[in-house]
Amino acid sequence: MLTFESWEENSQPSFPSESETKGALEVLEWAYRTYEDQLVYACSFGIEGIVLIELISRIKPDAQIVFLDTDYHFKETLETIEKVKKRYPFLRVQMQKPEITVEEQAKLYGEDLFKTNANRCCELRKIIPLQKAIAPSTAWISGLRREQSETRKSTDYLNLDNRFRKVKVCPLIHWTWKDVWRFVSKHELDYNVLHDQGYPSIGCAPCTNRAFSEEDLRSGRWSGSGKTECGLHTS
Repeated sequence: MLTFESWEENSQPSFPSESETKGALEVLEWAYRTYEDQLVYACSFGIEGIVLIELISRIKPDAQIVFLDTDYHFKETLETIEKVKKRYPFLRVQMQKPEITVEEQAKLYGEDLFKTNANRCCELRKIIPLQKAIAPSTAWISGLRREQSETRKSTDYLNLDNRFRKVKVCPLIHWTWKDVWRFVSKHELDYNVLHDQGYPSIGCAPCTNRAFSEEDLRSGRWSGSGKTECGLHTS
């Protein structure tokens, strides 16, 4: 089994990126066959997440999915989760909460930490909760696509995750924004309605605006702060 401890670049299996799903289904089949219940999908329930859930359901209908419930999410995101639960009743969706509430955080760090220290807020409400949620697992799945940003353009199907000391599986690396939407439309999948309102990338409500650039679909995240990642995908 390929693990963080046994990682070697030349030991990775190869996958057919020219397949119907650009390798995504093949990667997922290999991952669930290899890791079984030691594999968890950390899903934000954005549009890429909707694609992955559909593909995962074909392989492992009772797959474990973790959502980082920061207490700052749009109501539309939470409504999307409920729709997904109804469509895929066997999925095990875990709503992972931070160790402290928003009120407790305010007492410790001041009001609106996301304004004064966004990195610390992300650490408390996303990074530490995910670390806890995937601690028992060997590998985790992410919906990263190379097209999304400069920081993601070198992502592989299988990645050595130094932050969480896991193998990170990224099945959608070769998918384009159009590929994602074609798939969702073809299969008539439920998705977050905010995508239709100018929000291609959706995170916590206080730190997510409408995108102002079609060339940068993540331009609405932490707009004007210079911050581009919450930290889940950086070391």
